[in-house]
Amino acid sequence: MNIGMIGLGDMGRLYAKAFATAGYQVCGCDLPGNRQKLEDELNPFGIHIVDSGKDVSRTSDLIIYSVEAESLARVVAECGPATKYGAIVAGQTSVKTPEIETFEKYLPADAQIVTFHAMHGPGFAPKGQKLILINHRADAEAYQRMLDLFTALETDIVEIANYHDHDKIVADTQAVTHVGFESMGTAWKEAGFFPWENASYVGGIDNVKILTTLRIFSYKAHVYGGLAIMNPYARQQVKRYAVSESELFKLMIKEEEEAFRQRLYRARDFVFHESRKPIMLNDTVMREFALGQKPEHQKPNSHLSILSMVDAWYHLGVNPYDNLICQTPPFRLRLGIAEYLFKNEELLEESILTAVYDKTIRGDDLEFHSAVREWSSIIGYGDMEGYKKHFNDVQAFFKGRLEEGNKQSAELIRRLMME
Repeated sequence: MNIGMIGLGDMGRLYAKAFATAGYQVCGCDLPGNRQKLEDELNPFGIHIVDSGKDVSRTSDLIIYSVEAESLARVVAECGPATKYGAIVAGQTSVKTPEIETFEKYLPADAQIVTFHAMHGPGFAPKGQKLILINHRADAEAYQRMLDLFTALETDIVEIANYHDHDKIVADTQAVTHVGFESMGTAWKEAGFFPWENASYVGGIDNVKILTTLRIFSYKAHVYGGLAIMNPYARQQVKRYAVSESELFKLMIKEEEEAFRQRLYRARDFVFHESRKPIMLNDTVMREFALGQKPEHQKPNSHLSILSMVDAWYHLGVNPYDNLICQTPPFRLRLGIAEYLFKNEELLEESILTAVYDKTIRGDDLEFHSAVREWSSIIGYGDMEGYKKHFNDVQAFFKGRLEEGNKQSAELIRRLMME
């Protein structure tokens, strides 16, 4: 099977190399200005760079569109009519509703559509990583060829029946997860401090929060913007997260401890009941990954971002453990620290009392509250340019520590996944 990649960005190059290393014949294309650099990098793998996406489409048995989600319609409109008769077509976007609609509109009727979603970033090789496979419009033979392909890459294949189910799950595992960490980063930027220099943000859970936030901001804004804005199910879930956070924050500033406590207990009992297999993050490992020196006196934290997520799951009727079939490392870490907090009675009690009564953390929680509102509004309005600007502003604030944060978070993920 000849494989053609239309788009050779970070993920396109990663998978092109993986296919070639597995013994497949691979060609690809990208913007003309990138050609020499791509040839220097990919020719040693036997990957042939061609002039255009039309050339890829004419000659390939499998055509993979690996372009930015906002550019997909334009590229498929240009290259789709040249699709080789009976070829399999796939997309690498993380939101499948607009992708499938685009394929249906511009691809020939004989094209077989089997799309996929790699649940990892370019910092991880495909081997051992979760990969979602969706048969939208293909016969059994074509679908088997795709199964064989990703089996050869030794990916952890998860088959999902249709793209609607995929997008509902991904709205939780990616879009809302990212908004939570993006809001933390925004809050720290607006408060004007680096969290690893603040006594309220040290210890196991906060090390995970900080490193995951830095990991997200070390990548490109358009990736996260596409996940949030182009997924038709994401806006509803992001809105629910914002509502949960706002309602909890109101109870905090009114110091309504009993209502606050009972609300969180209901959410805890729904999400973390005993029949669900726990993740069990290792506290010793989490404590190792600190970016700053541990202060002499550690201050308690409300963990409002985590409380809000569990409350949102409860009100959405979402079982996050079911969504682990589409897990990403940030989602697994997010669910893991939520589980760690809610199943540790002493820590949860400290979080509740800090949230309701500790005025020294209230300013930080106000910044987080404002940040969640901002991100929710940007996503609700579908404002891609606003999303990118907001993201890039926070990215610039953390610029000096992003590389280190990305490296440490990768090691943290590796260590915790081995436990």
